[in-house]
Amino acid sequence: MPKVTYIESDGTEHRINIAVGTSVMRGAIDNNIPGIDGDCDGECACGTCHVYVDSNWLAKTGPRTPNEEVLLDMSVDTQPNSRLACRINMTDTLDGLTVRLLPRSIELARKTGTSG
Repeated sequence: MPKVTYIESDGTEHRINIAVGTSVMRGAIDNNIPGIDGDCDGECACGTCHVYVDSNWLAKTGPRTPNEEVLLDMSVDTQPNSRLACRINMTDTLDGLTVRLLPRSIELARKTGTSG
């Protein structure tokens, strides 16, 4: 089973085995990883699973989908390596994938509509 490492903004790491075909978002939710809410349950409609994919994995995760682009355009602190974890489905090729979680202050600002 492929493994994903989720890294919180404070450096705390969570290494989780995720079944092939399962989204990186679902893996985080099922394993109580803080920082990925998945409010839309993986329907690519909310942006609460925004992560930063480590640069050496970015090409392997594939391009952003059009819906993902729209949500990331509206998100706080979007970077070139930003992805929605609901759009990254695990494959054997992604074994060892590392994603970084947004700082909780940014997550809270996005959810409440405040800037800080």
